Amino acid sequence: MIFELNQKEPELFSGDLLAYFIRESEGKTVPCPSKAVRRKLKHAWKSGDFTGKKGQTFLFYPAASTKNPSAYRVLVIGLGKAADANDNNARREQLRLAAGTAVRQAAGLKVKSMMAVLPEKTGLEDSEVAECLTEGLILGSYRFDKYKSKKEDQDDSIAIEAFSLQAGTLDSQAVYEGMNQGKRAADAACRARDMANEPGNGWPPAKFAEFAQRLARKHKLSCEIIEKDAMKKLGMGGILGVNQGSAEPPKLVILKYEGGSKKTDPTLMLVGKGLTFDAGGISLKPGQGMEDMKYDMCGGAAVLSAMQAIAQERPQGINVLALVPSTENLPASTALKPGDIITHYNGKTSEIINTDAEGRLILADALAYGIATYAPDAVIDLATLTGAVIIGLGNHRTGLMATDDSLAEQILTAGDRAGEPLWRLPLGPEYSEQIKSQVADIKNTGGRGGGTSTAAAYLHEFVGDTPWAHLDIAGTAWNFTEKSYIPKGPSGIAVRTLVDLVRHWQGKKKGS
Repeated sequence: MIFELNQKEPELFSGDLLAYFIRESEGKTVPCPSKAVRRKLKHAWKSGDFTGKKGQTFLFYPAASTKNPSAYRVLVIGLGKAADANDNNARREQLRLAAGTAVRQAAGLKVKSMMAVLPEKTGLEDSEVAECLTEGLILGSYRFDKYKSKKEDQDDSIAIEAFSLQAGTLDSQAVYEGMNQGKRAADAACRARDMANEPGNGWPPAKFAEFAQRLARKHKLSCEIIEKDAMKKLGMGGILGVNQGSAEPPKLVILKYEGGSKKTDPTLMLVGKGLTFDAGGISLKPGQGMEDMKYDMCGGAAVLSAMQAIAQERPQGINVLALVPSTENLPASTALKPGDIITHYNGKTSEIINTDAEGRLILADALAYGIATYAPDAVIDLATLTGAVIIGLGNHRTGLMATDDSLAEQILTAGDRAGEPLWRLPLGPEYSEQIKSQVADIKNTGGRGGGTSTAAAYLHEFVGDTPWAHLDIAGTAWNFTEKSYIPKGPSGIAVRTLVDLVRHWQGKKKGS
């Protein structure tokens, strides 16, 4: 896909589709800089058929000639009403939604080339306008058809091959920078969607390792893959225990970006659950809907995809470390059984009550190992961990639990900027009490009550005093709130939140 800044005047664009974005207004004049658009919209505007409401579109075909070339089609998209003066996040989301609406309609028209004219007077910085519109265009045009047979008579919509932004009245340099920023984040989110869309037989644990190694070679990152034999020597009983029923060997993928030039520069550690298929083990899941359990690796996909954007941007003054423990969870004669006791990397023993509560087992080893080995200043883990978070928050917000208020606030702020909202849930000793075991140090479930918080309490046992946050993305990694730029299936959730977090990182430096 080509995505570029085009300095050509919109009226001279001769591609398939020219798009304008208009704010909802009760005024008599169409708020658009193009005279041609104002003329075409005049009657629809006066009659109230098109007023710039969110999601509204107006399509027309301008008359073109050899002397006066023009786009084959012109599409006008409503942005909706002006957001509250203090709510830049709502303004950002308006742009993404409008861009998503534009590309959905463009795809149905079999558009291959499209120019989007940036709107003015949005209340945002010029770079932000370009960033958010770019995100919406790329995210909204996403498709995954790798495994579809290509037929000549297939009537499906086609992919847009070339996008261009026209700065309009905005500063071209700021637009260029914002466009690239939006492209990097959106491309990374689409990469996470690709990973999640792969079937279990198309994305085994080894694929995480291969992706990380390619990233490391391309962007000069440090990469290490801990294999099964090394896990046995290290005592990673959680990852090994979950892997017992699978023929696919487990992997612990470690990828590191070093942007800190001083010893006092902080290190942020990201850990993502990489369960490439979860049948539940001996505690077998119901057959209906089990095909969706290929998505149980969305946390790992988010973490490695975020590293792609971080490696491209190369932020200074911060080191970012990514760990993805990866395996399958399948039933077999060798599989972990309810009642078994395992020993984690840090020596803590765990009684297995339910083998389907496996994500916390593999994350526990990765957290304990990463903290002991790299001494990060802050840790964030992401996992499709509990069905309980969907009961509590639906498919609209990611559950957040944290031991550090400053870290939690930074994540909440980043999520709001990215249009990926989170909600903080409780974490405390009462939840830790629920996972105490009579025969081991802890047990891997704490009953139905407070299931999201007891799962986090399990992970809390492995982070010590390091500032830590846990993101339960089970409700948002797929079937996320319906939006014009979010497709059915995997959403790529948290990738752009993590990228935004690193861009605006305010963590304390070592020794401060």
